[in-house]
Amino acid sequence: GQVYEQFLGKVIRLTSDHRAVVEDKPEVKKAGGVFYTPTYIVEYIVKNTVGKLLEDKTPKKAEALSILDPACGSGSFLLGAYQYLLDWHLKWYVADGPEKHTKGKRPALYSGQGGAWHLTTTERKKILLNNIYGVDIDSQAVEVTKLSLLLKVLEDETGETLNQQRRLFHERALPNLGGNIKCGNSLIGPDFYDGKQMNMLDTEEAQRINVFDWHSEFPEIFNAGGFDAVIGNPPYVIMGNDNIGNAAIDYLKRYQVSQYKMDLFHLFIQRGIDLIRKDGRMGYIVPNTWLTLQYTDRLRKYILDHSTICEILIFDHLVFIAADVHTALIFLNKSLPKEDHNVQIKISAEAKTVQELTNISPALVSQNMWAKGNGYIFETRILGQEGDLITKLLNNWPRLDKVSRASLGCQAYNSSKHSTEQIKNRVFHAVSKLNDDYLPELAGRDVSRYLIRKEKGEWIKYGSWLHDYRTMDWLTGPRILIREIAGQNTHKFQACYIEETYCHYKTILNVNPSLTTEFSMKYLLGILNSRLLSFLYPYVSNKMVAKSFPRLSVGDLKKLPIRNINFNSPDEKKLHDRMIQLVDQMLALHKQLAEAKTGHEQTLLQRQIDTTDKQIDKLVYELYELTPSEIAIIENEK
Repeated sequence: GQVYEQFLGKVIRLTSDHRAVVEDKPEVKKAGGVFYTPTYIVEYIVKNTVGKLLEDKTPKKAEALSILDPACGSGSFLLGAYQYLLDWHLKWYVADGPEKHTKGKRPALYSGQGGAWHLTTTERKKILLNNIYGVDIDSQAVEVTKLSLLLKVLEDETGETLNQQRRLFHERALPNLGGNIKCGNSLIGPDFYDGKQMNMLDTEEAQRINVFDWHSEFPEIFNAGGFDAVIGNPPYVIMGNDNIGNAAIDYLKRYQVSQYKMDLFHLFIQRGIDLIRKDGRMGYIVPNTWLTLQYTDRLRKYILDHSTICEILIFDHLVFIAADVHTALIFLNKSLPKEDHNVQIKISAEAKTVQELTNISPALVSQNMWAKGNGYIFETRILGQEGDLITKLLNNWPRLDKVSRASLGCQAYNSSKHSTEQIKNRVFHAVSKLNDDYLPELAGRDVSRYLIRKEKGEWIKYGSWLHDYRTMDWLTGPRILIREIAGQNTHKFQACYIEETYCHYKTILNVNPSLTTEFSMKYLLGILNSRLLSFLYPYVSNKMVAKSFPRLSVGDLKKLPIRNINFNSPDEKKLHDRMIQLVDQMLALHKQLAEAKTGHEQTLLQRQIDTTDKQIDKLVYELYELTPSEIAIIENEK
């Protein structure tokens, strides 16, 4: 399978000097490669789609089941489904009394060496032709899938057993899979040509687009209402003219789920739902980003409007060895959900077998709640005890943008406003202050926890001629700067306090007091740099970021709950002032650490910093009124 997957991702191109070059196909380059789906993922998806459909069925009733992979690649999912069907049939026949299934014109079983029961080749062929269907745009993939399935038909057979069965049944050993596994574009139908002259598309483009008419290619399936199950790992490719073409993109924009940053797997989810019959099942492995992103709300709405979501399984670990993509499994039933239906949510920390995935205890979330929510967000993170804690924090305290204001830094140049020459020569930058228009500039690397260390020493001519211009009140006075790239320990925010006038890159976020801000920016700095806020951030992000979130966004920062202070309460004012004392201490300690000359001095200062960090964390827990068990949730998180 892995060899086939890599082979299918390549194309041979003849260069101008007549050399043959093997290179990635354009769509593979765009996706970052072709990735082989691990066997345990295939088996779990098959078990929860095909397995569910086979419950309480007999082999006779199972003959009518149709299982499709609409982007079958080398056939991993179809092989998995076929193997599941073979195992299920053998188990059923043996449990039903094997001897009676060895008789008749078309026996299902025969007794092999040592008395073990086997499905006859005839039965294996019948199951394959009845139940397994696949489509792929790549003709090589189609042939590889056919070959893989035919080899599976012959698995465990010998020349002797094949000849014996051929004599009995007078039929060829291998079936013709041309009616089951087909080459075509699963997403583009013949209506692509509506209103177009056929000669407007050259032969090469027509072959590349490769339109596919589902209803004429599989008439018996659609006369019965559609496929019973759709399974697979659809391609993850953000669509662009360079890898798909203008005409195809215009067509694909007709999909109801299509919107900004359209990815092929979004369309395959809609197509999968459209292809299954009423009460049919779908199981995919896809990136998890679409569950919460703002610009995939149409996709979520389409799923909510057309299906019952049975299960979503989130992988906290990377499933594909060579791909840095966080994935999820989604299982749907094509039926409208009952009012009280709950979606099963599973989180896999490191499961690597079907049994381990099966054994994960699910949390339950109301599908109706998602359907009524703003943006139809599929929130799978705020669950269990952690979920109760996060909900409490979000409900009890105001958002950061209600008690202060936040913004990105400045982007000096952009092709929409500046010439190539201006950008190349960085015309607004200088190594010294040339006149009063110039401000000192900070880069992301200059900002860390409780410390600013300006390294490069550049100045920038500041004004409306820059691409992103901020009014001067953003760049002066008491405020907080936060590096966009987060740290990797338990205290991930890289935030510091500043009063001097600086311009800074977009790689730095700034938080400034608003007209209604009463607390000190140093008080807010202590909260942001605390362990609690690092714990909380991944749960408020629009993106399904890992708990070791790599970077911050202004939109997510604004949603963080901030403990406001009632200055009419002496007790609350005391907590506020205590935080300022601790933050002042941290600012001084980090400055001393940066200037320390000896290892011994650095060790002593780091110990004081660690102690003060713990004091700040403890104070933040008190401010947010956390119980010992809630504190334990945060402290015990890896």
